[in-house]
Amino acid sequence: MSIQVWWPKISKESRDWLVANNGDAIREDIVDQIRRVGGVVEDAYLSDDAVDWVEAVANGEEPDPPIERGQR
Repeated sequence: MSIQVWWPKISKESRDWLVANNGDAIREDIVDQIRRVGGVVEDAYLSDDAVDWVEAVANGEEPDPPIERGQR
């Protein structure tokens, strides 16, 4: 599932944490929350495309959806 789909389904606190700690290992409680709403996290990290997407959101941009594995 694309980050655009699960992003609004997690708590604002979790979204704020992901923006502030973009690219870092994700706290276990946030990983659990992302997975509960259908998102994918591997080894406690977002994909590079998802990290870029979060950065764009943090900069007030409206990014294109990241390309999910298998869609290239």
